[in-house]
Amino acid sequence: MRVDIITLFPDFFTSPLSSGLLGKALAKQIAAVHLTNPRDFATDKHRRVDDEPYGGGVGMLMKPEPIFAAVESLPVLPRREVLLMTPQGETMNQRMFQAFAQHDQLVIICGHYEGVDDRVLNLVTREVSLGDFVLTCGEIPALALLNGTIRLLPGTVGKEDSLKAESFEDGLLDYPQYTRPPIFRDWAVPDVLLSGNHAAIARWRREQQLQRTRDRRPDLYDRWLEESGSG
Repeated sequence: MRVDIITLFPDFFTSPLSSGLLGKALAKQIAAVHLTNPRDFATDKHRRVDDEPYGGGVGMLMKPEPIFAAVESLPVLPRREVLLMTPQGETMNQRMFQAFAQHDQLVIICGHYEGVDDRVLNLVTREVSLGDFVLTCGEIPALALLNGTIRLLPGTVGKEDSLKAESFEDGLLDYPQYTRPPIFRDWAVPDVLLSGNHAAIARWRREQQLQRTRDRRPDLYDRWLEESGSG
């Protein structure tokens, strides 16, 4: 997979792209991330990428010309999405990451200031948000999207079966997990997990998933009931 990030602050990604599973995935060429600064495409002597909004208002908007030029300078792969990080977009979720992991190329535009000139949406195939709140930059949600997608690519996670038993993979939260010691400060690991009875363990884990999702995320639980036909 090729990922192109349009960002005014390429250095923001230096450490995350060289750390942990993400860094290993890039080193193994499972994915390639390219950083493009729209300031490099500004045509005036001051290399301006922002200006005041027409009609007045507080703050500055990112100009369309540098963003268009930056995106149009990139190669175009067959299965491609051009994403704008914006609080007005669709909230990220696991299904979104699963869909993105099937693409050949993601182009991620990171907004700044008060956002981007609305004509930039003519480039965009999907608007994406980290949540119902406002951040100082689009690089933070871009990094979350990058991490959530690349970790799903074959070869990134050592044991791919572990991806199948995670929260949200089947619409439910994950079950509780424990490791040694069996007793810590009077808190004991549930007996069923020490029993060696794999069928009983599987049943317990499923029950815990259902209970945890019902208690903590009733919205997810209701959606799961509707989609699974279990309601």
